[in-house]
Amino acid sequence: MTHAIALTPPRSPLRVRAVRQLFRNAVTRLPLRVRMPDGEMLGDPSGPLMRVVRAEDFFSRVGADGLIGFGEAYMAGDWEADDLAGVLTVMATQLASLVPAPLQRLRGVWARRHPRSEEGTVENARRNVQRHYDLSNDLFAEFLDPSMTYSSALFHGEATWENLEEAQRAKIDRLLDETRVGPGSTVMEIGTGWGALAIRAAMRGATVRTITVSAEQRAFALERVAAAGLSDRVAVELCDYREAAGSYDAVVSVEMIEAVGERYWPVFFATLDRLLAPGGRVGLQAITMPHDRMVASRHTYTWIQKYIFPGGLLPSVTAIEQNLGPLRIAGRHEMGGDYAETLRLWRERYCSRRAEISRLGFDEFFHRMWIFYLAYSEAGFRSGYLNVRQFVLERGRS
Repeated sequence: MTHAIALTPPRSPLRVRAVRQLFRNAVTRLPLRVRMPDGEMLGDPSGPLMRVVRAEDFFSRVGADGLIGFGEAYMAGDWEADDLAGVLTVMATQLASLVPAPLQRLRGVWARRHPRSEEGTVENARRNVQRHYDLSNDLFAEFLDPSMTYSSALFHGEATWENLEEAQRAKIDRLLDETRVGPGSTVMEIGTGWGALAIRAAMRGATVRTITVSAEQRAFALERVAAAGLSDRVAVELCDYREAAGSYDAVVSVEMIEAVGERYWPVFFATLDRLLAPGGRVGLQAITMPHDRMVASRHTYTWIQKYIFPGGLLPSVTAIEQNLGPLRIAGRHEMGGDYAETLRLWRERYCSRRAEISRLGFDEFFHRMWIFYLAYSEAGFRSGYLNVRQFVLERGRS
């Protein structure tokens, strides 16, 4: 599988000089070391080391496409770092100050905007999902734990690969406990993943309907449900959340709201409310970002949207509160540090299984893209720029 970018980007000498100076100025304010190709060292000697390999290409990409170009420069090998997550954590911590204030005020002029083809309509949502979740079930099996759970775990001790599956089960159990799922409960899950939560809920005696727009995930989940002997309790359907019907004691959704898009947040929460039976509870696990940063960047096209999650936008807690409709937050639990550890384990596992993943047809550009994605995400949580929360929602309570 090839994710081609230009090996030699178009160059503008004036832009390269401007970006080079902006970069040097930014590094002086960061706890970061940068080694240039000629051996010159910039920045803080105690910080993690970033090595610029091809300076002209690096500055050309950043000058042409900002933070998208920064990620593409890593994919192309224009810069390296032994501690990639450490370098990106420094940058995430100082993200608001990396670009000078006058340029930030002109973001609407220089920043790329979301393509309309990736907005979260019913048709686009299916295509967006196919670009990520339908890559290959075998790919995800190489770096996820045996439960195939692709969201933040909840650790109660040291985070290790050996207890990742247990920590994923703890995350699921907490959400099911909070939504009171037990014998006789009816459950709607929006976003099946590979079936772990639906199976866990059915093992408690619940009847589950779980929906997804990923054909690959549905096929995998159906096999797992059948293997667990739970086909009479779990229905796995290809269905957009807007088309879901019925009334359920619990409605659960784990890290799916991030793919909805700001325009459709009111529709998403109206759907949760419509599906919830009287006295029922919603369990929502959501990645969040600070509200001011969300407002500043919500129209900006990012590297993660271009290469990993097309059409996505992380909400803030304020944005969630503003879109709840008749629902109210009855409980919340923060677990950002747990996500940083989850991502670290996934990244380390991916790197250790690189040869096996190559045999699935994924090339060097893909490896560098995926490792950058996992480290980039880990850095967001380690820096506190991102968080993840489990929300319990009820109707008509404050």
